[in-house]
Amino acid sequence: MNQRGRGWVWAAVAVVPLSFLAVFFVWPVAALVARGFFDANGFNLSGVSEVMLAPRTWRIVGQTLAQAVVATIVAVVLGVPGAYLLYRCRFPGRRLLRAVVAVPFVLPSVVVGVAFRSMLAETGPLGFLGLGESFVAVVAALVFFNYAVVVRTVGVLWSRLDRRIAEAARSLGASRTRVWWTVTLPALAPAIASSAALTFLFCASAFGVVLILGGASWGTIETEIWYQTTQLLDLPAAAALSILQLVVVAASLLAADLTRARQERALKLAGSPVEHRLRRGDTPAAVLTAVVVLVGLVAPMATLMWRSLQTASGVGLGNYVALGVADGLPSVWQATLNSLATASMASAIALVLGVMVSYLLSRRPTSATGRRVLRLADAAFMLPLGVSAVTVGFGFLITLNRPPLDLRSSWLLIPIAQAIVALPLVVRSLLPTLRAIDPRLHQAAATLGATPARLVATIDAPLAWRGFGLAVGFAFATSLGEFGATTFLARPDRPTLPVEIFRLISRPGVENLGMAMAASVVLAVLTASVMAAAESIGPKEVTPW
Repeated sequence: MNQRGRGWVWAAVAVVPLSFLAVFFVWPVAALVARGFFDANGFNLSGVSEVMLAPRTWRIVGQTLAQAVVATIVAVVLGVPGAYLLYRCRFPGRRLLRAVVAVPFVLPSVVVGVAFRSMLAETGPLGFLGLGESFVAVVAALVFFNYAVVVRTVGVLWSRLDRRIAEAARSLGASRTRVWWTVTLPALAPAIASSAALTFLFCASAFGVVLILGGASWGTIETEIWYQTTQLLDLPAAAALSILQLVVVAASLLAADLTRARQERALKLAGSPVEHRLRRGDTPAAVLTAVVVLVGLVAPMATLMWRSLQTASGVGLGNYVALGVADGLPSVWQATLNSLATASMASAIALVLGVMVSYLLSRRPTSATGRRVLRLADAAFMLPLGVSAVTVGFGFLITLNRPPLDLRSSWLLIPIAQAIVALPLVVRSLLPTLRAIDPRLHQAAATLGATPARLVATIDAPLAWRGFGLAVGFAFATSLGEFGATTFLARPDRPTLPVEIFRLISRPGVENLGMAMAASVVLAVLTASVMAAAESIGPKEVTPW
């Protein structure tokens, strides 16, 4: 096939994911934002101007940035020693410890919110600290989520650094501290910057955990959009806040793209993974990582599991038994089946689109224009990472409610929304493996007469399989725990498990709280099981961020 023919093939492949993004992301978001600029009399900026000038708005923006910045700093400070221990050192149980560290990133935000709430409540083990619905609680939960981002991103690069450079500096009399500041840290800078940019993005767009732990005092732009749309039905306010969020997201995505490019270049220059046995000098990193894992990661989930077993009559499985009771609405177990069904459909959609997008973005255009187009496309498909899922969900309700796309009563609305949220993670799981394929393999096969289809089947597909396991895991786990968009789209007769958990914790009564904790444990176990199965496919150093 000639070059012009291949160009048409690439264009045809690009149409499907771009059309999906345009219809189910750009249109709903743009429609919701536009609603804020128009009233019954036409174009009107008064509502948006009022919100932009309100002290409450800038207090919310300040809280969003403060929580994201502090959580990012803490995650990086704690994550770098963990990256060294888990990717540079070799010791028994390392693989299990890596899995423990990785699981929090994919846990549903509702589960994490309930876990920290159970630990910090007055009756919880840390209730004496009085940190319920506080800035510290929100930051701790955000670090819980993003610790794995730092550990994995920095660890993959650290494992490949040539240790001979540091050893040479030591032989010339440099202290360990000086070697760290002058040799190791500059080499790790691309990975640290990349992980920090992504952590900030995830923290600035957090929803469920902030909604549960922040209360009325520590809301963010994301929770404020939810409050303005669901409680006050104030679309101009929601539109103004969505614009502010888009500005923050665009800046974060730009920083993440630039730092990721530097990280990928650093990985290409790095060698094969280098490890050593755990030694005495590694004790500080080992102790700090152990404390972080036990106190920051394991303790909240252990507290959640223990309190889910506490009932009015003592310790037992009463809360789990109650999950099967229907009080006029579907039971929690039925909501679990609904979640599994919607997550399966959402994963299938996200994987099909993600394969197309990843394959397109892995191309290497020779022209400057082609490279700019690919960078823009990459940024476009990453936008759902940071744009409010609440905005997407509410946008669905006001756009997909009339022909030719009247989907108001369709069950497909939820998996489509979840696929939009999962798509960026699928792309980030597959893209590194596809970009790592040596183009000379394609050239050699083409010289021997291989068709483009055969190149894909014999070269790209087998190598892409290394990231496919993580792609499946992230797609399913993200869809299973999606909460922001689903709160708008789930019908009362067909709730998902995260929506059901939030309904339970919003109702008074010890029984409802106990059932919420039991349901959170069920959701956490499902998510962890999916990721454990996904981690077994492909090499463990592949990272989606």
